[in-house]
Amino acid sequence: MTEQVRTCCVVGGGPAGMMLGLLLARQGIRVTVLEKHADFLRDFRGDTIHPSTQELIAELGWLNEFHRLPHSRMDRVTAAVGGKPVVLADFRRLKVRSPFIAFLPQWDFLDFLVSKATAYPSFQLLRRAEVTDLIIEGTAVRGVRAQTPDGPITVRADLVVGADGRHSAVRKRSALPLAASSPPMDVLWFRLSRREADRVEFFQGGKGAMVAIDRGDYWQIAYTIPAGAYAELQELGIAELRRRISVLAPALSDRVDELSDWTAVHELSVRVDRLTTWYREGLLCIGDAAHAMSPAGGVGINLAIQDAVATANILGPRLRAGTLTTGDLRRVQSRRELPVRLTQAFQVAILRDLYPKTLDTGTPPHQPWIFRAFNALPPLRYAMGRFIGLGVRPESIDPATTPTEFTPAPEA
Repeated sequence: MTEQVRTCCVVGGGPAGMMLGLLLARQGIRVTVLEKHADFLRDFRGDTIHPSTQELIAELGWLNEFHRLPHSRMDRVTAAVGGKPVVLADFRRLKVRSPFIAFLPQWDFLDFLVSKATAYPSFQLLRRAEVTDLIIEGTAVRGVRAQTPDGPITVRADLVVGADGRHSAVRKRSALPLAASSPPMDVLWFRLSRREADRVEFFQGGKGAMVAIDRGDYWQIAYTIPAGAYAELQELGIAELRRRISVLAPALSDRVDELSDWTAVHELSVRVDRLTTWYREGLLCIGDAAHAMSPAGGVGINLAIQDAVATANILGPRLRAGTLTTGDLRRVQSRRELPVRLTQAFQVAILRDLYPKTLDTGTPPHQPWIFRAFNALPPLRYAMGRFIGLGVRPESIDPATTPTEFTPAPEA
């Protein structure tokens, strides 16, 4: 069995894990990121890069390069319920460099972060490395065990960070307490071809609710259904799904036959939950591993990245000095927990009426009062734009955490 000794081991090469690995390596900290897949080419993952994340990329000096990646932009979130469109969020007045959401396939975003992280000699990414267990000595986590194509490995570290998503292996093995909430919906993901003349609102409400993401030559469609209703919909047949999409988005009715059968549809079971405690000695969970989000608002990636920045700001200097304590881990949760709680409350409570409760019922036939309020009071659109685009507590990379010379920290 191969053994490594690093200062920090990050489990999960998603947005939170890659950003954290990059920021720690930028501080000269020896960090290994373990990613269980061979590449990032997996569809049906969040690809909304919000203004808050683009601000961080700008702070790192890479915004122009980032914007050269193929992407589409949305400066307002529009929705249609009861046949009438309304602007729910407007980002154009945000005092940021990029007052819009950039839609970029997540694999391109992750490849971009990897290309930047590998410039730092203290950064290491191990692909096809699936964590199988934590190394626990007494009550402290001292590393992880993982399986690779070349056999098992162990990575010992001062700190293990679980950033491996809503199905986190680290969270499962950590015995950290979980406060679960009921899932508000499930999401069916699929593609339909796109034409230049298409005019489709971002959000459509009716029998089910639908989000349409412009991916250039195709629409990425997210069709929401009540939690646990997928089998019932399948019994009705693929023709019923085609019919529902045609009603919600008539502009796409001439190509719903591209959904030839259910193999073209991918189910995502949505869950909204969070750990009551994100840490124990030697271990911290961030992103969806600490607080699984629903797709509502597309905020999950950006909250996870904010977690990563706060973690690097607070823990980086401690890891370099070899003085990390459990109290430092508590400070990360204390800083990030309020934004998470408020965002989850928004997703579960405020948006509850926008999603159907059964397959037979739809979203309200007339615009809900909240929609009428957004029509009558434009400032609400800008406030929602700030909430979605920047979040409750946007993070900034602390200049003090970047050494003038990238001298690797001492071995753990």
